[in-house]
Amino acid sequence: MRRLTLLSLTLVLFAGQTLADPVHGIAMHGTPALPADYKHFPYVNPDVKKGGKIAYGVVGTYDSLNPFNLKSIRTTARGMWDNIFGNLVYESLMVRSSDEPFALYGLLAESVEWDENRTFIQFNLNPKAKWSDGQPVTPEDVIFSLEVLRDKGRTPFSNRLKPVDKMEKVGAHSVRFTFNNKVDREFPLILAFATPILPKHAIDAATFDQSTLNIPVGSGPYKVKSVTPGQKIVYERDPNYWGKDVPAKVGFDNYDEISVEYFLQENTLFEAFKKGAIDVYLEGNPTHWSRAYDFPAASNGDVVKDVFKPELPTGMLGFVFNLRRPIFQNAGVREALSMAFDFEWANRNLFDGAYTRTESFWQNSRLSSLGRAADEKELSILGSAKDRISPDILAGKPTLLVSDGSGGDRKILKEVVETLKKAGYGIKNGKMADASGTPLAFEIMTQNQDQEKVAIAYQRTLKMIGVEVSIRTVDDAQYQSRSGSFDYDVIMKSYPSSLSPGIEQVGRWGSDSRDRPGSFNFAGLGDADVDRAIQAMLNARSTEDFTAAVRAYDRLLLSGHYLVPLYHIGEQWVARWKHIEHPSATPLYGYQLPTWWDARAQK
Repeated sequence: MRRLTLLSLTLVLFAGQTLADPVHGIAMHGTPALPADYKHFPYVNPDVKKGGKIAYGVVGTYDSLNPFNLKSIRTTARGMWDNIFGNLVYESLMVRSSDEPFALYGLLAESVEWDENRTFIQFNLNPKAKWSDGQPVTPEDVIFSLEVLRDKGRTPFSNRLKPVDKMEKVGAHSVRFTFNNKVDREFPLILAFATPILPKHAIDAATFDQSTLNIPVGSGPYKVKSVTPGQKIVYERDPNYWGKDVPAKVGFDNYDEISVEYFLQENTLFEAFKKGAIDVYLEGNPTHWSRAYDFPAASNGDVVKDVFKPELPTGMLGFVFNLRRPIFQNAGVREALSMAFDFEWANRNLFDGAYTRTESFWQNSRLSSLGRAADEKELSILGSAKDRISPDILAGKPTLLVSDGSGGDRKILKEVVETLKKAGYGIKNGKMADASGTPLAFEIMTQNQDQEKVAIAYQRTLKMIGVEVSIRTVDDAQYQSRSGSFDYDVIMKSYPSSLSPGIEQVGRWGSDSRDRPGSFNFAGLGDADVDRAIQAMLNARSTEDFTAAVRAYDRLLLSGHYLVPLYHIGEQWVARWKHIEHPSATPLYGYQLPTWWDARAQK
């Protein structure tokens, strides 16, 4: 019996680790939607003739062509860098489909092997994969990339190897990662699509942490053609790009030339767009969208305004309290301040009524706790933490107060004052102060005029109850620096949400990221219950368990009042010059700029 047991165990381990079948794609839950013989993603135009050019513009600057280290400055507005570029120069082992919650397909790795428990993953490299200088992409490059990013990269790249027990070359074209007990079920996918693979032969590891404007060697479809430091980068198609026929790249990368110009202000960028110097403008301001497109090119049809409707959760935009500041460690203060923002007044007077109030981090999706009472699975995840969550949030009821739109609703302000009283504050000589007489006062740091006008509306309301709020609008470089070092009282930040939230939540709300410079834990949160909910989400195996974990997590974040929830629009707005065209299909995650093309090249 003992011999049979050992033999059976050996066979199971052998089957699980060395006889896993290679697959073309992997998914967080279930299996990928596309078969192994798929030809292209469903949201591209595979018949586009490549050619022409496009000019992008972003607000920000840069001082390096190495975006992966801490010393480089690369600031862009509204996540434009990720949205536009994807993998222009560098590539990952796999790519994410924008039409599925979280599914990956082969790129540098043509196939993958892993076991059911995800104790390891093996990437089998495409033998055709090459760098722009003609050298092959090798397992040694993959191992080097992870090591140099660990030693000299910025967050989150510097943490990639923490869950890895062993990283080894297997055969001529494969790399296997065996994981330790710090791994979660999402990590193999993060390793696959969110880690840039770098050329070992073309990078000096000793100077990797330094800013550089040296033209990089990459495996992607574009090479850097020219650089104007801090102002402009021009990319040109690599005619020898190895991956043009890989199914995950068909219909992408359709321009011969891509230029990216950097602007100091949003207004300057928009003026450049109006003149045709920039081809695409991503709009985020409803008032601007409705009023600013009265120039000749928009009137005669040369500029087109597109509206896309993704099937995504809303995410969360808000004034974030920095809990590293003593006044915001008081949960009652945070709750009161969260109640005071007059959304109805701001929406009508600042935004022409275009916005909807956001009351959940995953609103408008099945992952949201809004409108859904906590079930047994959620309560089990929450454990004793449920006692700190209000009955209304547990019941899924809306909890944000609706004002009369006056900007100073007396009923709401009275409730705010009562909540502050319970937190140890009262009005003395016209100022809200604690028992020692210290005024309740803080500064809101803003990045631009749009943020500033919302902050002013909030400031005006709080002034009515004696809360002193100052507003400081800083330039982009200072904003990045102070954000990265957590040097602020309150900051306006956006937390985009996907249908497959995962390890990024550790960087936003987990204890491990609280004191890590450059992390996205802007609130400075370190809470064991929140950490436990994140882990439940990361380790969920079924869709049902995953959904319960996200909803429980949503309730914890809402009940903590770590920010003042603001508003959202369920659409994506893009203006473009008419020679830039896009596919007719809109995937789950909305428009995908790398699939667009220059119609002038089709003639």
